[in-house]
Amino acid sequence: MFCTLLKSIFGTSELTAQNKLAVTKEKQSIYQFKVDDLHGNTFDFSTLKGKKILVVNTASKCGLTPQYKQLQELYDTYKDQNFTIIGFPSNNFLFQEPGNSDDIATFCQKNYGVAFPMMAKVSVKGKNQAKIYQFLTKKIYNGAIDSSVKWNFQKFLIDEKGYVVKSIAPKTTPLDSSIINWI
Repeated sequence: MFCTLLKSIFGTSELTAQNKLAVTKEKQSIYQFKVDDLHGNTFDFSTLKGKKILVVNTASKCGLTPQYKQLQELYDTYKDQNFTIIGFPSNNFLFQEPGNSDDIATFCQKNYGVAFPMMAKVSVKGKNQAKIYQFLTKKIYNGAIDSSVKWNFQKFLIDEKGYVVKSIAPKTTPLDSSIINWI
């Protein structure tokens, strides 16, 4: 009976352990993820327990790229108050992040002095969507919201327990009161 219900939800006769887990669990946290950073090192989200996290997909050749400046300002202001920012470069929108990890790291440092953690480039939508973005965008995984990544610089707010709280539109600047008040 339970498998029949799951099959109807997922529209498939084959269910992965991950799908079964997502349906049977109330909420999952971001702490389950380990990803590569821009330097090829493993970044473990469980090291952020107790911090509020803003996750943002970034691009170097986008009209919204100047948001890097406000992201860095936000990070500098609140990094000592149990807050951090995690950037994920992506090339999903009009090929606006064509560089490799070294190119991205150099661009971010040279142009915006980015000091918050930047991860390796990932796909934030589509058939190759990174697992962390599946978690961020699908309620069956995060227990809170369904959201699609509409463009570069979409922001996801994660609370101190590692749970997704909200998705913020790409054009909403990092220093918007909705973000500041949440921190």
